[in-house]
Amino acid sequence: MSEKKYELTEETISFQGRTLHRIRALVDIESAGVSPGDLGGYVETEFNLDQSGNAWIFGNASVFDNAKVFDNAKVFDNAKVFDNAFVFGNAKVFDNAQVFGNAKVSREAKVYGYAEVYGDALVSGRAEVYGDARVFGDAGVSWDAKVFDNAEVYDNAFVLGDAKVFDNAQVFGNAKVSREAKVYGYAEVYGDALVFGDAEVYGDARVFGDAKVSREAKVYGYAEVYGDALVFGDAEVYGDARVFGDAKVFGNAKVSCDARISGKTDYFFVGPVGSECGVLTIFRTENGVSVNRGCFSGTLSEFEDAVRRKHGSNRYGDEYRLLIKLARLREKEWLKEGE
Repeated sequence: MSEKKYELTEETISFQGRTLHRIRALVDIESAGVSPGDLGGYVETEFNLDQSGNAWIFGNASVFDNAKVFDNAKVFDNAKVFDNAFVFGNAKVFDNAQVFGNAKVSREAKVYGYAEVYGDALVSGRAEVYGDARVFGDAGVSWDAKVFDNAEVYDNAFVLGDAKVFDNAQVFGNAKVSREAKVYGYAEVYGDALVFGDAEVYGDARVFGDAKVSREAKVYGYAEVYGDALVFGDAEVYGDARVFGDAKVFGNAKVSCDARISGKTDYFFVGPVGSECGVLTIFRTENGVSVNRGCFSGTLSEFEDAVRRKHGSNRYGDEYRLLIKLARLREKEWLKEGE
């Protein structure tokens, strides 16, 4: 039988009707900075902390029920690991964090602050869950992903790569957030939606269904992207815009206000155009046609007036007037569709 690395002391505490014993080291555990005689945290039985390996429990941390800490994992401060949870590899659970249910924290992962990981959730790789964040259900956070503040990841959702979910954002259902993507504010990503690349979803925006937001795209404000819609490139969807159905919004397009984009012909963008060589986006709304160009955002009629005032009859004005004619043709088509 291999040599024990710790023993249970007579120093005990009671927690949820259980008696937990403080541990005392019997051998050197160099990687943990522990020497023989050093006191550790609390366990209910020797099952809770493997007698082999370099795992250790420090301070007032406690591990009980059928939970287990093993390999080189560390649990310290006031952290708690209980139920059937496992903490292993080089994982660390500390501060006031809790890991419970059937959750697993492994490899180089960290759970800290007041974070909670529970259910059948998995936190692995070099992922971090902290602040008041919660990861639960069958959700997973891995690679170098971070979930923090008051964010929640649950159901079968995954946060991967270098992705970040924070503030009060929620990712759930079968959704995935990966690569360098960010979901924050009060945003929600759910259903089978994917947010990846360097995309950002924030504010009170929602991405759901089978929608995908990728590359450098941004969805924010109260915007919604859903169905089989795609938003990618440097596109922005914001305000109260809705992008849905089989719509694709891409390039440098900016769709806002009360836009309603459900098909390929519900918007168009042109650039470089105008004196600033910018991008002009013209799109369908609930009440007609709207335009985004630089700092301008308004109806097609308002844009026509702005062009007349600023450019008169110069070549930039002529360019814009040609595009306004195209927009009027599109508007007639949209009106027919609505009849």
